[in-house]
Amino acid sequence: MSTNTKPRKFTLASRASQLAQIQTNIVRDALAAQHPDIEFDTSFMTTGGDHNQSQALYLLGGKALWTKELEVAMLEGAVDMLVHSFKDVPTTLPDGCEIAGVLEREDPVDCLVVRKDASWKTLEELPDGSVVGTSSVRRVAQLKRNFPKLVFKDVRGNLNTRMGKLDAPDSPYAAIILAKAGMVRLGWGDRVTCDLGPPTLLHAVSQGALAIEIRSNDDEARALCRSITHWPTEWACRAERACLRVLEGGCSVPVGVHTTLVQAEGEPHKGKLEIVGAVTSLGGERHVEHKIEAEVHTVEEAEAIGVKLAQVLKATGAKEILDEINVDREKKIEQAKANNEQVDA
Repeated sequence: MSTNTKPRKFTLASRASQLAQIQTNIVRDALAAQHPDIEFDTSFMTTGGDHNQSQALYLLGGKALWTKELEVAMLEGAVDMLVHSFKDVPTTLPDGCEIAGVLEREDPVDCLVVRKDASWKTLEELPDGSVVGTSSVRRVAQLKRNFPKLVFKDVRGNLNTRMGKLDAPDSPYAAIILAKAGMVRLGWGDRVTCDLGPPTLLHAVSQGALAIEIRSNDDEARALCRSITHWPTEWACRAERACLRVLEGGCSVPVGVHTTLVQAEGEPHKGKLEIVGAVTSLGGERHVEHKIEAEVHTVEEAEAIGVKLAQVLKATGAKEILDEINVDREKKIEQAKANNEQVDA
């Protein structure tokens, strides 16, 4: 008598936004292409970060706002894998969770998007006093250095919402700044006015990369994730995340990076890593930046370079800037409480 064991079905989950669903389908399709005999399903849910689209990010609970509910569902066994924009994943995960896969990175740069009726092509062309929308303290801090006559205003919501706010007839915004990768994945690349790369703007840690989170005890899921992992992207992102972890940064801390990893010819797991990191004061007056180049043979060596970069930044002025930012954030939280705004701890 024969017994037929039905293959396990894997459910991938993410946020319910259009972009998150597209990204989850990208991962699902990559897994299905590598493992055609396995069934992969998807599930989408609304998170705390999606519910609260009005408050500035410094009043909210950090990056876990976008991942916590998803991780609870996974740890309870309701789903098997979580698909994230890697930049939204906290540098420290809950017990029992790990990042098991990282797909090849899209271009990680930020980009300028002007409203539909405008003819401006660059930040330099915007008239003095123009309002530029972004929810990123990192972007504002860096851009204030070179564009002090522009006005930066918070704009929350998923990409669809932010684009709608930009193009509204009564919009206060001349332009908004977004991660280019999201625009490309949504098929809106034609709305990108120009790229904002270094030295104008260093991007967020892990920006442009998709990460897959699993339960730490799920060996089968880990093996599947490893089969579609792009190791140069993984090593670069883990170096960036190690830097951020030491700097104790989060959504509201202006830490910018730019990383390249060039694979050594003929050697599958060896490359030259070049990583630039920067911390900028909220007003843009002070900016600490450093670059490290090194040959790396393992992901652990890449992470060690990220740690070293953070240590150099802290020793050359970043610690004082970050301490001031944390004090400023606490003051704003207290002010919001006094004004009876809801603050997520």
